Amino acid sequence: DMRGRFNIVLAGGTTPEQVYHKLKACSTDWTRWFIWFGDERCLPVDHPDRNSLMAQHAWLAHVPIPAEQIFPIPAELGPQQAADAYEALITSARPFDLVLLGIGEDGHTASLFPKQRHPDDRLVVPVFNAPKPPPERVSLSAAALSDTREMCVLVTGEVKREAVQQWRQGVDLPVARLSSATGIDVLLDAAACEGIIPADDCQR
Repeated sequence: DMRGRFNIVLAGGTTPEQVYHKLKACSTDWTRWFIWFGDERCLPVDHPDRNSLMAQHAWLAHVPIPAEQIFPIPAELGPQQAADAYEALITSARPFDLVLLGIGEDGHTASLFPKQRHPDDRLVVPVFNAPKPPPERVSLSAAALSDTREMCVLVTGEVKREAVQQWRQGVDLPVARLSSATGIDVLLDAAACEGIIPADDCQR
């Protein structure tokens, strides 16, 4: 961007993890990359289910991005304290250059779940009763995730097909509340879009 830096928001999950493994081989000036996270589970910093630890093992530990340019969510502090702390941090990073997201079987994205509402004026929200364990999480809000030049939603697997169908039908899912400056790129594999989208339009 004009600041000479690339601000990217990372997603958790197995599909983004595959992308992170591939990013290790990229030829780029890693010193310009600034790493943010879309959500995090309120678990100890070394817990294997932390999104930040997954990204570290799959990608970040293998490239020379300066440690001070990687900003994990301090979710070990608990939902409210972590949300407050991270909101103060991300202000200087917006607008983001790229937000990576996945979508769950229930249509959730980041840690924004269906039938849950969060304050519209927050950039980072505490989550106390997530329907998936652990119940306590921290997530960028729909407004913060949408404050980006580009957004890419990665979808793989037959189990995501119903969520994709509902999204296309206009069901009020968290992912449907998102936008970006250039629209949303949705990359699906054949299993996720079979019977919904022409096969030639799916990523194989």
